[in-house]
Amino acid sequence: MSHHLDTPLAAQSGQLYIDDLFVFDGERGTVFVMDVNSSITGADIKRGFQTESRYEFKVHFDGHEMEDLTYRVSFGDADGDGRQPMTLHALTGAEARDDAATGTVLLEGTTGDTASAGGLRLWAGRIRDPFFIDLDQLATVNDAFKNGAKLDRSSWRPENAKNSFAGTTVESIVLEVGKGDGTLPDDSRIGVWCRTMLATDAGGWRQINRAGHPMMWPIFWPTDTDFSDPANVRHPCDDLRADGEGIASTVARVVAANGTAPDATAYGWSVARAVYPDLLTYRMGTPANYGFAERNGRTMLDNAPEVMFSLVLNTGLTSGLTADVTRDARSDTFPYVVPA
Repeated sequence: MSHHLDTPLAAQSGQLYIDDLFVFDGERGTVFVMDVNSSITGADIKRGFQTESRYEFKVHFDGHEMEDLTYRVSFGDADGDGRQPMTLHALTGAEARDDAATGTVLLEGTTGDTASAGGLRLWAGRIRDPFFIDLDQLATVNDAFKNGAKLDRSSWRPENAKNSFAGTTVESIVLEVGKGDGTLPDDSRIGVWCRTMLATDAGGWRQINRAGHPMMWPIFWPTDTDFSDPANVRHPCDDLRADGEGIASTVARVVAANGTAPDATAYGWSVARAVYPDLLTYRMGTPANYGFAERNGRTMLDNAPEVMFSLVLNTGLTSGLTADVTRDARSDTFPYVVPA
C-alpha cells in the first residue's frame, strides 16, 4: 500500500496515487494489478482514471537494474455513463525506459469491460478494496518508528481488530499476460513496480507516484501528506544509494528500543536490502505468496501489514485480521476483483 491514507492531496488527486500492487499466477498466466484512488480519502473523490496520465507496470528480468518491459495503460474522457476508453501499450528493450517512446498498441477497450487479444486480457474499473488493515494498529507502529521507542501494545489488542477499509472502493487496473506471450517469457524471474505519470506543460511526463513492496509509505513516510518525499519520483535502482542509510537507521533505532536484534545496525541494513530496490520479485508460473518465509509476488489474500510489521520490528506481530474479512472483494476468475 502506498497512499491509502486520508490526506488533502490524496483526496484531490487520488487518481494518481497508488494504493496497492499485486503480482500472481492467474487462470492463463501472470497477473498484474494496480489499485489507485481509495474512497477512504472522502466520498466526493473524482471517479475514474486521470486522462492526462499514464499508469505503468515496469518489469525487470533476472535481477536487472533497469526494466526491459513496460506495460502502459492510458484512458480517455468518460462518456455519460462514466465509462472511459482505455489503451494498452507495450514497450520493450530501451523503449521500456524511455518516457518519450510510444511502444506498440496491444489492446483497446472500455472500462468495465474485458479487452482481450491472444493471451492478453485487460480490465479496469471501480472495485471493492481487497486490502485489509486496522489503522489503530498502524498508529502504534508509527509511534514506535517516529520516536525510536518500544512498541506500546497496551493501546491496541488483536482480538479487537477491525478492517478500517471495510466498505471502501478503489479504481483497479488488471492485466493478465498469458503463457507463451512474446513480451513476457515463461518461467522468467521478474521484479515489478508500478507508477503513475502526469503530462507536463512542456510536453513531457513527470513521475508522480510508484509502488513495489506493500506498506512502505505507511511505515517509513507516514507524514508525507503532500507527497513531496523523493521516494515518489526515484527509480528503484537509486533506492539503496539514496535512502538505504535512512531505512537502516530507522529500523535499527526501533529494534534496539524493543530488544529484538542482537546487532541492531546489522539488522537495519538487512531490512534496507530486503526492501530496496523497491520491487515485487516473482518467479512466473509459481504460487505467489507475500509471507514470512518467502516473498514471491503478492496475492490479494496475503496479509501484507502483518508481514511488514514483523519484518521491520524483527518480531512476530499479528494483525488480528485474516483475508476472510475481504472474501467478498476477490474472485477466482478474471478479473479477480469485484466491481463496485
